[in-house]
Amino acid sequence: MKNYNFLFIILLGIALANCGGTKKGENSIFTFDDSKYKGKYQSQESLNLGILNTNSKTVDSVVYFNNDVKIGSNKGLEKLTFSLKDQKLGYQNLKAVVYFEGENSIATTRIELVSSITPKLLNYTIVNTYPHDTESYTQGLEFNKDTLYESTGSGNNCKSYLRKYDYKSGEIFKQTDLDPMYFGEGITIVNNQIFQLTWQNKTGFIYNANTWKLEKTFTYEKDIEGWGITNDGKNIYQSDGTEKIWTMNPANQKMIDHINVYSADAKIKSINELEWINGKIYANIYQKDAIAVVNPATGAVEGILDFSALRKSIQFPQAEVLNGIAYNPKTKTIFVTGKQWEKMFEIRVSE
Repeated sequence: MKNYNFLFIILLGIALANCGGTKKGENSIFTFDDSKYKGKYQSQESLNLGILNTNSKTVDSVVYFNNDVKIGSNKGLEKLTFSLKDQKLGYQNLKAVVYFEGENSIATTRIELVSSITPKLLNYTIVNTYPHDTESYTQGLEFNKDTLYESTGSGNNCKSYLRKYDYKSGEIFKQTDLDPMYFGEGITIVNNQIFQLTWQNKTGFIYNANTWKLEKTFTYEKDIEGWGITNDGKNIYQSDGTEKIWTMNPANQKMIDHINVYSADAKIKSINELEWINGKIYANIYQKDAIAVVNPATGAVEGILDFSALRKSIQFPQAEVLNGIAYNPKTKTIFVTGKQWEKMFEIRVSE
């Protein structure tokens, strides 16, 4: 319990989900029989879905939906058992369409599905320490062919740019500056293309990874901000500063789906820079000296890296928050830094 409380302290400061109670939809004819529902459930649990017929109508059938996906139907007022096993973490918006006497009516309610996993506190060792440009307001960090790429924002009078360089010497191989109207955010490289986000412009850029020619400017399909971005070799994963991580098709930039990030029963907001490492998403939490290791299928936080000791070693007066994660598959090590940090750390993670 002591260890669990310590992990909670590391990530707390994030907004927690609302506690207890269900959210009922207004309906004068039928309502969900949800008086015994809890506010929060875990995936191993089930719900008995049923409808209250206080007006004594003759009910033909009821069709049930969860987050607008049909989950089953029953004749009359028979109850339906709904397993939460394969549902995404977050709010489950339940809807019942009740057919009666040649008419239909809708009843709604809501519960919250939280994680059943207690995150592990992961250990790390520092392999090397390298210099980092203190004029780099780091937003994205990624390796490609043993070369480090970095995207920056324009905070603290720093300009936004895309750069690739020798992480050992700091030698800059190539750099593209963004128009001052854009605040640069995360980057990822997939299918020989560099994807770069911007913060509040709802705009992304796609460059040819060889020539750095701008191939396309795209607009976010959703009304979201651009924060972190990574990929699994097929799909792109994008954060927006909330608890959501979106899945994007890199071919057409369409949003396919999203997950909600939870640490136990707490919703983790301010998800920032992302990195795909061995089937998991490593995520910076904005203004926290910690990285959460997220299961990309469920959104559950499975591990936490506490980097408060690294933050304390930074001496540059303008240095801001931890941000920037890059995995080097050649060395199997992780590189982490922060906004205007004078150091970048190469680390190796263990349980």
